[in-house]
Amino acid sequence: MKRVFLILFFTILFQTAGFAFESAIKFVQVTDTHFNAQNPYTVKVLENTVQDINRLKDVAFVVFTGDNLNKPQAEDLDDFIKIINKLDAPYYLVIGNHDVFKGQNLSKERYNEIVRENNLFWFKRKWNYTFKKKGYTFIVVDGAKEVIPGPIGYYRADTLEWLDKQLTKNKKNPVIILQHYPIIDAPEFSESRLKTHRTYQPEKYFDVLKKHDNVIAIISGHFHVNSEIMQDGIYHISTPTLLSTPPVYKIIDIVSKDGLSPIIYTQLKDVEIEE
Repeated sequence: MKRVFLILFFTILFQTAGFAFESAIKFVQVTDTHFNAQNPYTVKVLENTVQDINRLKDVAFVVFTGDNLNKPQAEDLDDFIKIINKLDAPYYLVIGNHDVFKGQNLSKERYNEIVRENNLFWFKRKWNYTFKKKGYTFIVVDGAKEVIPGPIGYYRADTLEWLDKQLTKNKKNPVIILQHYPIIDAPEFSESRLKTHRTYQPEKYFDVLKKHDNVIAIISGHFHVNSEIMQDGIYHISTPTLLSTPPVYKIIDIVSKDGLSPIIYTQLKDVEIEE
């Protein structure tokens, strides 16, 4: 049986304005699980991941950053939620291009209904939403298309307007954005795949970010690679698919002390799977 190793990948000091509070938070990002209830391996990986996360201490929450399902099928989502309901920490969901498709009767609205049917504590009505933990504001931004799904991310004009308002509303708090589609290219991602997986008109997203100085990190999935890049004072974190070999998820620690900029530590954690 393989041993589980905890790997420290990055430590970085943000060059953003200091925030007047002292706080530390640990949370877990799981991304691109591509869950398929008919595939015993994906079921086992998700079950083992939940068990592994439950052994960690002081986890504030877990976020699944899209492509939670391999195909937009309601029965798979039902089983997916039942498994992650076993997490000891609360969880938040982001949707990706594999998650929704109106033509297959899994619209964004229906996806939300299924989550609520299985989780009495899920009160979200939209896939753009915010929550706060320990002095930090987390903003979930939806870039998925439900009519003609595809790997190109698309952050609609009304979504960006909403993001602008949320950043203004939370201008006194450090903000972490959680989304499926990255808005910068990952050097580790092949150029051929970048052509089909880039976000549409990311410059419009950057125009919103330039108006604010409280975003310290944008955490994404989609590319299936580990990439961590500082750009214009924002730490862009992209995490590998859970179905990597071995399966992995990311532990993220953020520490901020009065008068100092936040420090972010990330760690990739292997998930042990019996052979």
